[in-house]
Amino acid sequence: MTVGVAIVSWIALPSSFTIFNFGSQKVVKNWQLFLCVGVGLWAGLIIGFVTEYYTRNAYSPVQDVADSYRTGTATNVIFGLALGYKSVIIPIFAIAVSIFVSFSFAAMYGIAVAALGMLSTIATGLAIDAYGPISDNAGGIAEMAGMSHRIERELMHLMPQATPLLPLGSVLSSHALCKGFAIGSAALVSLALFGAFVSRASISTVDVLTPKVFIGLLVGAMLPYWFSAMTMKSVGSAALKMVEEVRRQFNTIPGLMDC
Repeated sequence: MTVGVAIVSWIALPSSFTIFNFGSQKVVKNWQLFLCVGVGLWAGLIIGFVTEYYTRNAYSPVQDVADSYRTGTATNVIFGLALGYKSVIIPIFAIAVSIFVSFSFAAMYGIAVAALGMLSTIATGLAIDAYGPISDNAGGIAEMAGMSHRIERELMHLMPQATPLLPLGSVLSSHALCKGFAIGSAALVSLALFGAFVSRASISTVDVLTPKVFIGLLVGAMLPYWFSAMTMKSVGSAALKMVEEVRRQFNTIPGLMDC
């Protein structure tokens, strides 16, 4: 992808062009714009590797979380939350470096193309995200149907992170990998959109000490937790209804357990 971006930057872009940086003009070279896209691309790669390290069962973080369950559910929850908080350190530094480098080269436009570079591999991430549940469901059906271990070996070849923790692998690794790219690029895109708003609205300064601005910061920081809570509650309600339906079928359909 880096080679492709370099070729496109060399062929499609002029050697230098002018952009507007909050009312002032800034001359940008084509190689500087290539570096903006490249730093976003490689920051996304770092986020992907860190996400895989903290969520795949082949590495020590997930193994430590599983090991902490031996002492009880409370320690498992505490250990998992602590590990989750720790996992954001390196991605935050990667995003910070990409913002600094891209803004130094091409101002807010550089941040926007850095987000584009981070999203350039999203097709692969979405394919993994979509294929994970398919592999999980296939493994669950094979296990419930009592099929041979050859099926499990085939699934291992197709989706290595789906085994041996078949129901857990996709949720932890493939889904988290895709969400890591999405969240990292969202941070860059939100900054670029805010910069466009400030430039369009001719706002020179944003005072955090202003009560309205501070209220907006608090409410804005609360919204992701609100949406997450509603999503988790909806998933929990759907899972509860599914379990109740399975229990109803077991209780009302004679011989179902024997099958």
